[in-house]
Amino acid sequence: MSESATIEVSADLKEIGDKIAGLTLKQAKELSDYIKDEYGIEPAAGGGAIMMAPTEGGPAAVAEPTEFDVVMTGFGDKKLDVVKVVKSITGSTLMEAKKLVESAPATIKEKASKEDAEKIKGELEKAGASVELKA
Repeated sequence: MSESATIEVSADLKEIGDKIAGLTLKQAKELSDYIKDEYGIEPAAGGGAIMMAPTEGGPAAVAEPTEFDVVMTGFGDKKLDVVKVVKSITGSTLMEAKKLVESAPATIKEKASKEDAEKIKGELEKAGASVELKA
């Protein structure tokens, strides 16, 4: 029979872990933002592990992002065509889509799969918009 591994944790780390586990969702988000801004450490895709920013000493492992935000940076000279595409993508009214387009840069879709994000980007660019995908 195999023996299960036991991890020894110091009292200080246990206390920190217990405090983190007891955070509200809002507090956890604030902590995540602070750690990202202050130390360049952010959650990896999937949430469980953390990913360090590359340092001068060597490359850090970088996980390929799986979710993207589709951000329209400009609507070009065919605003009406872009508004129609945005209306179709977001399911909003024509007026809401127009306001969203005019507020560029604007996030059109959040946390889309790579395939969906590329499709949406293609539709918007075909209509004349400038688009970026942000991981």
